[in-house]
Amino acid sequence: MKAAALAWIDEDEYLRWEAAQPTRHEYVDGQIYAMTGASLRHNIIAGNIYTLLRHHLRGSPCRTFLTDVKLRVAKQRSIYYPDVMVTCDPRHQQVEPGDFMVEQPRLVVEVLSTTTAATDRREKWHAYRTLPSLQEYVLIEQDRAAITIHRRDGDIGWQRIELQPGDPVEFASVELVTDFAAIYDESGVPLSDDPHA
Repeated sequence: MKAAALAWIDEDEYLRWEAAQPTRHEYVDGQIYAMTGASLRHNIIAGNIYTLLRHHLRGSPCRTFLTDVKLRVAKQRSIYYPDVMVTCDPRHQQVEPGDFMVEQPRLVVEVLSTTTAATDRREKWHAYRTLPSLQEYVLIEQDRAAITIHRRDGDIGWQRIELQPGDPVEFASVELVTDFAAIYDESGVPLSDDPHA
């Protein structure tokens, strides 16, 4: 995710500056961080998840967004670009020209890479769980078949679920059950330890 940080600026300055940039940058408490490009595998996995969610939610009040839509986390004074997110907030049922940011996601999915894994597991998890609307935060490995789901468990807190190939993959926040084969389709990630499987 992060390359060089620039000098501190406020959110409005960031949004004006970011709109004129040829590449994406995330905003974290006054600091701007350049985003590195994604691998083909990363893009395939994120695309698979987007397609599954988009198809499942078609006709519902929920909207699915991919990669280039900003997520504002007000309590953390941060703006990120999640790989995939779903919002069911009524404000996003009618999308208007110039809309570029979501603040009430129900589901956020990040595809991990060696350059983003630590940030996705710690910094973003710390920020995202402050969002009252968020019900699930899902981390998808791209170098091996493994998925971690952080699911809000009522008033108790968060439940962490580790999944391996063969386990059903449930996105409870949007009532979708799928499998590893659909998520990793055409990515080249083996779904078993057997190289001939």
